[in-house]
Amino acid sequence: MSRIEPTADNSTRPSATGGMTSRSELWLPTLLSVIAGMVDLTGFLSLGIFTAHVTGNIVVVGALIVRHNRVNPAQILAIPVFILAVASTWLIAAASGRRGTGLMRLLLLIQFLLITGLLLFSVFTQPSADPHGLMATVAAMIAVSAMGCQSALLRLTVRVAPSTAMMTGNLTNAVLALMDSRSNQPLLEGDTGKLTGALHLLTGFFVGCVVAAAAVMYLRDWAWSLPAALAAVAVALHCGQI
Repeated sequence: MSRIEPTADNSTRPSATGGMTSRSELWLPTLLSVIAGMVDLTGFLSLGIFTAHVTGNIVVVGALIVRHNRVNPAQILAIPVFILAVASTWLIAAASGRRGTGLMRLLLLIQFLLITGLLLFSVFTQPSADPHGLMATVAAMIAVSAMGCQSALLRLTVRVAPSTAMMTGNLTNAVLALMDSRSNQPLLEGDTGKLTGALHLLTGFFVGCVVAAAAVMYLRDWAWSLPAALAAVAVALHCGQI
């Protein structure tokens, strides 16, 4: 398997790990974190499920089982569906024979199609009317699949893949990098850009959450149009190698 090669215009710069980072590797994670924040918050408010990561669903399901409360079926299905989405993304990547930017373009397109399909499904079926209903479960699984694709996307195409949906690691990186920057004896070797990168991801995810909260309030099921639009922007920008 070949490694990721620089873009055609050679617009690369040193990465935090000492390699070369293309333009897409610089802007794409932040944009994806905004999308993840939107999808996660929209799913939580309208469908009652964390769609961008499974940790929250595991916690909620465990608490509900012990307390003998009603469990949202989507919260249980989210875990195996996320696994299947990541595995399917790997299979698509392997079958395509693409690597690097070509593979990234393909997977960004798949993410866009999934979120757009979720938008159309939600507009026609209005799953938010019954968060425990069948339509809400189907919508939630489409959202989980889109986020599973996103999670696998960067790990399959970028040298050092950041986390665009799970902010615990990014917050940890930001705090450690900040402490290192204030110390005469830094403990994190060769990670001078980690603080900036982590802050970009944290900010992007938070902005996505805030915008999505307003969108759900005023647009209801049409709120999915915002992450769909940004997913389209990601495809368009990457095709143009901006």
